[in-house]
Amino acid sequence: MLSGVQTRQAPGQRIRVQLVDDSAVVRGLTRRWLTGLDDIEIVAVSVDGAQGVADAATHRPDVIILDVEMPRMDGLEALPHLRRAAPKAKILMASTLTHKGARTTIQALSLGASDYLPKPEANQIGGAEAYRDSLIDKIRIIGSPDLARAPALPAKPLQPLAPRPVAGKAPITAQPTNHAPGQPGLRPLPLTRMQPEAIVVASSTGGPQALQAVLPALCKSTQLPILVVQHMPPTFTEILADHLNDVCAHTVCEAKHGQPVLAGHTYIAPGGYHMTVKRQAGRPIIELNQDPQVNFCRPAADVLFKGAADVWGGSLAAVVLTGMGSDGCKGVGAILEKGGRSFIQDQESSVVWGMPGSVFNAGFAHSVHPLGEVAPAVEKFLRGGR
Repeated sequence: MLSGVQTRQAPGQRIRVQLVDDSAVVRGLTRRWLTGLDDIEIVAVSVDGAQGVADAATHRPDVIILDVEMPRMDGLEALPHLRRAAPKAKILMASTLTHKGARTTIQALSLGASDYLPKPEANQIGGAEAYRDSLIDKIRIIGSPDLARAPALPAKPLQPLAPRPVAGKAPITAQPTNHAPGQPGLRPLPLTRMQPEAIVVASSTGGPQALQAVLPALCKSTQLPILVVQHMPPTFTEILADHLNDVCAHTVCEAKHGQPVLAGHTYIAPGGYHMTVKRQAGRPIIELNQDPQVNFCRPAADVLFKGAADVWGGSLAAVVLTGMGSDGCKGVGAILEKGGRSFIQDQESSVVWGMPGSVFNAGFAHSVHPLGEVAPAVEKFLRGGR
């Protein structure tokens, strides 16, 4: 078996895939990898963005694998045309690990691409096999209606803060009467309220566009430091920080070891490093390490959240946005044990509801919100609202 992710498509229903790449080698390898899989079908192979747009309009694929750097029409230029030509398709950006490739990928994600996949270096041992497995996993995740949702719509006007029902579950209420940790559902709010001192945020698949929706509003409304784990490789996190710095009132930067945690700053965990917080001479500082992966991730949200709970106790607001897996769930539990508050993105607006869903199913979520209402909910809490 090539992939650890099993599709949940209906029997006989296959994920229709279009590949847009100018490299004949990549086209040949990808066609060979995907041909013969029971749940995936290649419906079009396009040599550049211009042909890709025409093919997408004809074939209406479920998933488009889009190369970033191409002649005639590159991936970034093709993206809006592809979204119009095949509005229901999920777009997976395939990028080199270069500074230029990372910058273009971050721009594409902010414009509505569902996910990205770094291409291996030519001399990377085992790179092709790892890329193949990740590619198949991502196609299955974003192409299966049971495992993913469409990219979030633009933020809607703030409505009264009430959690949405989750597909397949009975409507949830803000104060379940016979709830205990470990049971799916919303957790009752703590009886005592501690003054927040920091905000911690976790995101993964679909995270760059979710962060772009949440962070500018939060940075505008509070000077509290914000610490973010977004699952991305090196270079990509640096570019993400630069991109967010352009749209946020805070100073947004890729975190550095030993850096003091200051008001009015947002820190992005660098790819390949765990980020946590320690106290030194009475003040919180950033600590980076390359300890083993946690939840198959480095950086991992659980590492940050648990470290933040040790430093700030219950004076924390934890936010878990769209992402695959369960990273952040145990960390939210540690924050709640200290008396902190948790907010999660709802299933409908998430690209993948794995991370926020795991918090909900563990009974660690105080409230569930559509993407456009996450920041207003946190702002209300910071102002003293329940």
